[in-house]
Amino acid sequence: MTTDNTTIERTGIPVTASAARDVVRQLLGSGDRYARSTTLTDALLVTSELVTNAVRHGGGVASFSAQLRDEATLCITVADHSVEFPRAAPPARDYAPGGYGWPLIRRLCDVVTVAPTPTGKTVHAHLRLV
Repeated sequence: MTTDNTTIERTGIPVTASAARDVVRQLLGSGDRYARSTTLTDALLVTSELVTNAVRHGGGVASFSAQLRDEATLCITVADHSVEFPRAAPPARDYAPGGYGWPLIRRLCDVVTVAPTPTGKTVHAHLRLV
């Protein structure tokens, strides 16, 4: 859905990280300037981590939105059902799974905010594309 001349938005509630990545991939396009750089890879990684965190730690995805603003910034919003804010857990010494997602999100994004909602929280992540 186009909300004005500079913002394109896709919404819905993906139940898996894969479905959310498909939304972002479609939003950014498969043949344009983002697809041939690490930018698309970073955007898909951030999307996967946000949705996976909502599913694993937040009781599921309550809402999802991906916006492309001015063709320069991808804004991903994921709401879940947990009031607990994300926190970086130290990775296991044996490199076992867990503890990597939130630091990756914060490192790759220019802006990351978390806001409480009446039924959980919403994470807003902005990733500069150019």
